[in-house]
Amino acid sequence: MDASKPETLDFVTLGMFIIDDIYPPPTAPEQTPRKDVIGGAGTYSAIGARLFSPAPRVSKTVGWIIDAGTDFPVDICATISSWQTSALILPRNALTTRGWNGYSENEHRAFKYLTEKKRLEAADLTPQLLRAKSFHLICSPSRCITMIKQILERRRNTSGDGEKRPLMIWEPVPDLCIPAEMVKTLEALQYVDVISPNHDELAALFSHKHGSKVDKALLESHAQRLLAQGIGRQGQGAVVVRAGREGCYIASPTIKHWLPAYHQNAFKVVDPTGGGNGFLGGVAVGLVRTEGDIVEAARMGSIAASYCIEQVGMPVLTSSAHTDSDDDKERWNGTDVNERLEEFRKRTAS
Repeated sequence: MDASKPETLDFVTLGMFIIDDIYPPPTAPEQTPRKDVIGGAGTYSAIGARLFSPAPRVSKTVGWIIDAGTDFPVDICATISSWQTSALILPRNALTTRGWNGYSENEHRAFKYLTEKKRLEAADLTPQLLRAKSFHLICSPSRCITMIKQILERRRNTSGDGEKRPLMIWEPVPDLCIPAEMVKTLEALQYVDVISPNHDELAALFSHKHGSKVDKALLESHAQRLLAQGIGRQGQGAVVVRAGREGCYIASPTIKHWLPAYHQNAFKVVDPTGGGNGFLGGVAVGLVRTEGDIVEAARMGSIAASYCIEQVGMPVLTSSAHTDSDDDKERWNGTDVNERLEEFRKRTAS
């Protein structure tokens, strides 16, 4: 066996890789459009997990899939390689999935596909990816159920029934957080370990809106209503609601807890794109590595999100390991991830 490849991955996302064009809001004429920006929910969640996985060894426990079209830029390939993850790059005889991101006058972000999208399927998972300890899915309730069934069936067929069941982290798609999907949403809860909508998505599921400020009491009430249905096979799963500048709310059968956002200064937030996806990559590896401590996992998610929103596009790895041992001093955006996490632990200890 190749010693550089871990026997079991800690994390795999089934979110997509997208190359983005990003257009700033009309209120920021000094900003210019950015083309060929690495993006996609899968990419951000993978980087959220990678932030806590120093190269060269632990970084390989992060798995994801990239459909690389005929137009795939060489510099993007080089950036992805520098992260030293277990990325599976699949050549695609078509254009790479590309997206347009722009702001309206009220700074509402809009998105549309510029090329045909290609969703990832359970069948795309290699034997190594299939054996991961956690999976991140961003999809509809029906697709969530189908994907998890397919993943578990393929694992049984390749490894038998003795392997521990992986953690399933579900990020619902915004467009289907609607009352008409409630029955399927509640059904999907039985298959996942964590469901993580943002505050607006959770409210929309119950035909409510938050307005300009997060109504914490309303959010807690909605989270409790999902929790009361039972999450996971034994009902021990959690709801983790991402609430932007208010942080996140964690609800499990034994825990009801708010964590603040890491960045309390709005000037630190350059572009919120991908913050929620990165958060869930951090949560997933946090759950795996803390043996299920959901509060500590959410702290890690909060730190991952903080790195994702400090710039347009991905956080920048400014140093990496070049030896056989993991480098505790990797720098992302010029800072040490573990030091930021420790500072956040102390800030939120109470």
